[in-house]
Amino acid sequence: MTDLTTAAWRKASRSNNSNNCVEVALMPDGGAAVRDSKERGCGQILRFTAGEWAAFTEGMKAGEFDPRA
Repeated sequence: MTDLTTAAWRKASRSNNSNNCVEVALMPDGGAAVRDSKERGCGQILRFTAGEWAAFTEGMKAGEFDPRA
């Protein structure tokens, strides 16, 4: 399992410095880790394999998760 203590966590540019969002850290193997920005270092972290993350990001780009679609 990848050590996330030195991970570079990023928030969405549209979060407007709010703490009500998620943060993502890309891992060296192509996977990703996701956490709640309010729980920095204390909450749960979801980990995705490279294949899972690719499927998710492709779905996002295609509008698969857009409730207005």
